[in-house]
Amino acid sequence: MNDTDGTGRNGGAEPQEGGAAPQEGNAEVRAGTGRDEILAQAVRLRESGRREEARALLLPLTESHPDDAEVAYQTAWVHDTLGLEAEALPHYLRAIQRPGLSDEDRRGALLGLGSTYRVLGKYPEAVAVLRDAVAEYPDDGALRTFLAMALYNTGRHHDAMALLLNLIAATSRDPEIAGYRPAIEHYAKDLDATL
Repeated sequence: MNDTDGTGRNGGAEPQEGGAAPQEGNAEVRAGTGRDEILAQAVRLRESGRREEARALLLPLTESHPDDAEVAYQTAWVHDTLGLEAEALPHYLRAIQRPGLSDEDRRGALLGLGSTYRVLGKYPEAVAVLRDAVAEYPDDGALRTFLAMALYNTGRHHDAMALLLNLIAATSRDPEIAGYRPAIEHYAKDLDATL
């Protein structure tokens, strides 16, 4: 995952390299600052590309706040951006299993978990998480897109294509596509139909 788009959403895409090494000043921040301040600083560090420093703050924070969904989500996210998907997985699970995430963060955590399962080759788990997430947030095009990718990975090409066609028909601002919306939606139901 890489959060260069600034959406705050996790995508599970290949991370960009280049976090700076943790600095010793982080120990002082951990010792003299509360949870909210540490969490805010870790987010700022991650957003500025200093992912290793963010991780160095978040790991002790997650140990001292194991039931904190927001801390778990941010910890998962920073691992994801570093290409440490296997390490991100338990943090994503904790984040979605505990109360306390905002609606936007819950969507991001579900997308991150599903995408991480997919990247790790756990395709049935990815489909299950993303299908439930789409049911919970049916208006979320990113969740539907990642579900389509996971469906493709499980060999369900028709379902993946239908999902993407319906998404394109519903969301495209291209006037050429909009003019064919009814036909696209019709064919998405049965791509193999012929006369």
